[in-house]
Amino acid sequence: MNRLEKNRIIFVFTCFCLFFLLVLGKAFKVQLIDASDLIVRANSQFLRQATVYPKRGNIYDRNGSPLALNIQTYSIFTIPKSTDGKNDVYKKLAKLVPELSYKEMITSIKKRKRFTWLGRKLHLNKDQVEEIKELKGIFIEGAPERTYPNHELLSQVVGFVGLDNNGLAGLEHLYDKELKGDPVTLKYTIDNKGRAIKFESHQNVTAQAKDIYLTIDKDVQGMAEKYLKEAVILHNADKGGVGVMDAATGEILAMANYPSFDPNNVKNSNPESRKLSFATEPFEPGSTFKIFTAASAIENKVAKLSSTYYAEQGKMLVGNHWVKEAESHEKYEWISVADIIKYSSNVGTTKLAFDLKFPRLKKTLKEFNIGNKTGVEVPGESRGIFTEADNVTPLSLSNMSFGQGVAVTGVQMLAAYSAIANGGVYNQPTLIKKDGTTVKTDLEPENENQLAKKRRVLSKATTDDLTKALIGVVDSGTGTSVKIPHFQIAGKTATAQRVDRNGGYHGYVSGFIGYPVNVDHRFVIVVYIDNPRTGGYYGAAVAGPVFKNLAEYMLYKNKDISTIAEHKDDDYDLKKVKTNIDMVQVKEASTRALTPGIVPNMMGLDKITTTNIGTKLNLQMVHKGMGVVSAQYPAAGSAISEDTVVKLEYSPPTYE
Repeated sequence: MNRLEKNRIIFVFTCFCLFFLLVLGKAFKVQLIDASDLIVRANSQFLRQATVYPKRGNIYDRNGSPLALNIQTYSIFTIPKSTDGKNDVYKKLAKLVPELSYKEMITSIKKRKRFTWLGRKLHLNKDQVEEIKELKGIFIEGAPERTYPNHELLSQVVGFVGLDNNGLAGLEHLYDKELKGDPVTLKYTIDNKGRAIKFESHQNVTAQAKDIYLTIDKDVQGMAEKYLKEAVILHNADKGGVGVMDAATGEILAMANYPSFDPNNVKNSNPESRKLSFATEPFEPGSTFKIFTAASAIENKVAKLSSTYYAEQGKMLVGNHWVKEAESHEKYEWISVADIIKYSSNVGTTKLAFDLKFPRLKKTLKEFNIGNKTGVEVPGESRGIFTEADNVTPLSLSNMSFGQGVAVTGVQMLAAYSAIANGGVYNQPTLIKKDGTTVKTDLEPENENQLAKKRRVLSKATTDDLTKALIGVVDSGTGTSVKIPHFQIAGKTATAQRVDRNGGYHGYVSGFIGYPVNVDHRFVIVVYIDNPRTGGYYGAAVAGPVFKNLAEYMLYKNKDISTIAEHKDDDYDLKKVKTNIDMVQVKEASTRALTPGIVPNMMGLDKITTTNIGTKLNLQMVHKGMGVVSAQYPAAGSAISEDTVVKLEYSPPTYE
């Protein structure tokens, strides 16, 4: 073999080796480096994957009344190329579903060959659904729609969802993960027209969507919103807020602002009306804050309830600023701590704070969570405004002692006063009652105070003194207009100057906070009306009636009037109370005979009682309103047939 032939063999062999290495490299790249990408690309041509969530969990009040539910709707879509280019099918669809415009459908599918929505969350009957299924290239699928049966009721707390049922505000947003549940993953094979022909896999759900039960009492919430709305409109105010809390448990029974909105029609609502300002927007509390100055002084043994201070005859120079009483004619001289609270003396509170000093006052306020979030389940809760300085100027201390220069939220004041009503034990306010399991969120406590959901902040002796002082406010002080017959009411008025957008003061925020004392279960009500323009601006006159009306309703609803604790006041007449109880119970309903086949007399009864009667007699019933029965149809004594529906109208009870 000559050298030329040998070189040719080596060249050919080398070429074969290089070609083999090239093929090997390509195979390595395809099977190892690009494998996952190529698999995805291949699957995209004939495999599809969809994520489907279970029906969204419902939201209920503490008694199981629905606040947010799902109703069945339908969404319609098309894959234009699957109609073989024929538009007659869209004309038929437009006739079947008047909400869908033929012209709009043609415009939306123009130049599209793939999946296209034609209509979302449409309300269709059974016949419409069956006929749509017969249309070639038109596809229909069930789509649960969120509905809020009570419309504006509790809307700012519950919130709302978007088009895809994702929570966008309120509890719907905060607990979106729990309410949505875990998804089902579907994989299926499609043909060359994009139609599903075979399901490949079905990933089972590990946990269903959860229902959530709130601490809210729907009836109390309804009355709170009613009385608040009336006050805001009556006084031509910008807005108002109200909250009710069980002092012993921290459970919020009602919480709202007015104006409100209907979550069934979010797009036509004012964004400001969707905010739960009661927890998200702080304001200067004014005189309701004085009780904390007194609490700190008594707890730190700086003063007693009977300690007296000279009130400088109505004005006191602090630095280069005069601290004055709210009314120029109030020229108090020697005044006790109890009277400082009773008559809401700015000068007296200032002197109390000067004896106390800021560090001790700050410590007490921090115990009450002033300057910190309460941890209530409200997205965007504000911590308010409170200084972190170790000390402040005398003028700042004076202003702070009677509720200026510090800003709080309604829920902060609700929880703080509940601690006083609860004998000095602070409970973290909560909106969540139960849901069958433990509800968790991604929210983490931002301070140590939030970790201690229940803790003692004052001694029982101190809160007893504070309650006595607050009773004095209602019995013979600035809050006499909120007296409720046969009940001891502890409360505090506030007529705070209103901070405007420029940092100055313009108008007032009228407030009242209080709780009944001689009851088995104390509840605290906070009311404020922002910028009343007509009918006065004093807390007792503007916010007081909301408190009184709501407290009366709750005392009746809880039947507290039938179990009033012993009362030693001279004007207390047990026989008179008994007469009033009977008057409420028997008015227009002296007999309650339950005769099968005869409509009973339900006038004056509450909803629980009428529901029980209806169950016993197997009646169909329709309830409207809240309170006790004020009208019924058919009338008592009418014969009951298979088609009889008893309609009952409820109104708040009256006390004569």
